[in-house]
Amino acid sequence: MTTFTISTDNAITAFAEYEDALNHRIGATDAAFTSEKDLAKLSADWPMSRFADVWNEFAGVVPFDDLKPVKRFTDRKTAVARIWRAIQALTPAPAQHAAPVAPKPAKATKQATAKDATPTAREGSKKAIVLDLLRRPGGATLPDIMSATGWLAHSVRGFISGGLGKKMGLTVESLKTSEGARAYRLNAQ
Repeated sequence: MTTFTISTDNAITAFAEYEDALNHRIGATDAAFTSEKDLAKLSADWPMSRFADVWNEFAGVVPFDDLKPVKRFTDRKTAVARIWRAIQALTPAPAQHAAPVAPKPAKATKQATAKDATPTAREGSKKAIVLDLLRRPGGATLPDIMSATGWLAHSVRGFISGGLGKKMGLTVESLKTSEGARAYRLNAQ
């Protein structure tokens, strides 16, 4: 766990381990903290001006190039939170001791289907009923399909377009009957 120390001149230093921080502390006036909560406890008695001094000590310095100096903070909680987020850039990178990871097995791919294979539907399903109606030489009218399936007109048209045309790749032909009604049939290819 990263441990930070702050000196009386507001210099913050980061250490990979708490023991390193204890060994490195120069004077008894240095204070150590490991979390935002610890920093809040440590700074409870600080005057508000010290927060700005701490911030301005590292603002504009590498790796804090993008931080701008401040004159004051609105309150303690905001000051502690902003300082804590900023000093996370000082956190030493952890050692890379990760175990090697086995490669993921390849996902199974779908087998290609022959182009001349005709799509089928489950026996007795509404899809099979509609396909049988559409295979008749004269096709089937919208009312024929509606009565056979119990669907509404928009459901039948959607099924013909999406279920048969797009999903199954069938070409459904629209034609006029001798009575002038619209009929649908599978296009014989």
